[in-house]
Amino acid sequence: MWSQRRVVDYGLAKRATVQSLRSGRTTKRDVCDAHPYLLRAARYHGEPTQRRCPICEHQNVTHVTYVYGDQLGRVAGHVKATSDLVQMAREYQEFRVYVVEVCQGCAWNHLTVSFVLGTDGPPGDSDLGRQIAET
Repeated sequence: MWSQRRVVDYGLAKRATVQSLRSGRTTKRDVCDAHPYLLRAARYHGEPTQRRCPICEHQNVTHVTYVYGDQLGRVAGHVKATSDLVQMAREYQEFRVYVVEVCQGCAWNHLTVSFVLGTDGPPGDSDLGRQIAET
């Protein structure tokens, strides 16, 4: 996405958590603790993936995408479809996106990635971002 910036990938933390479980330092109960609201959001608003759950290995994980930002008003904290983010990135100056993977079978959940979107790009790049958006 043209305005995506300040990306944080939590892949290393995920691998460490899975390794901790497999080595016996952590229990399944400690990592499969999704809140009922998160499970409900995954069921009704999540986006299915082709990746198997790293814990139960029976079901594919679902991505749940949350948006937060001062300018979002009542939309802040809501689940959004990936397709909605493109339009939001053109409408709002800046907001943060969090993508959580959730297994609806075993209740595994882990923050996958977070990033910032919006029209207010990095210093000196605001004109370039607008040019890319117009094409």
